[in-house]
Amino acid sequence: MTSLEGTPQIIERSPQPYVAVRDAVTMSTLSRVADHIPELFGWLAQRGQTASGAPFFRYLTIDMERELEVEAGVPVAAPLDLAAEAGGAVRGETLPGGRFVRAFFVGHPDGLENATADLLQWAETQGLRWDVSDSPVGERWGCRLEIYHTDPIEQPDMNTWRTELAFRLADGTTRS
Repeated sequence: MTSLEGTPQIIERSPQPYVAVRDAVTMSTLSRVADHIPELFGWLAQRGQTASGAPFFRYLTIDMERELEVEAGVPVAAPLDLAAEAGGAVRGETLPGGRFVRAFFVGHPDGLENATADLLQWAETQGLRWDVSDSPVGERWGCRLEIYHTDPIEQPDMNTWRTELAFRLADGTTRS
């Protein structure tokens, strides 16, 4: 596992309120999801709110050959009432809590595909099961996050960016 920084860890995460914009993309158009992150920070600022942590991508449904359903999200300190903003692109949700496997990757975001493969392989060797199920439209993940800890304005060299992968484990985390 040369692409990951250190050994992955099993951690407990608390439920986390967040705001997000959801998008359906292909692997070749995945980068457009990142365009929603500045939009979310602006949306929060217009309402006098701030993010309570690093922005992330949340992969909801994955079919590598066809389409991925992905959210660009930003954690917030408390749930926001978005009822008055019905029909808007920004949605308020809560990330599920529970047991996650967490690993870090330092490098250009193009390397995240290899880092993810290394994390999946590590989990396989540990006998761990993900909170994921198959569906006709692809794999549906309970919570699969890429959390971006590097601010591109402060660090324009993408080869030094630090990203956290946090994937939720299924209940009863080991295979039977």
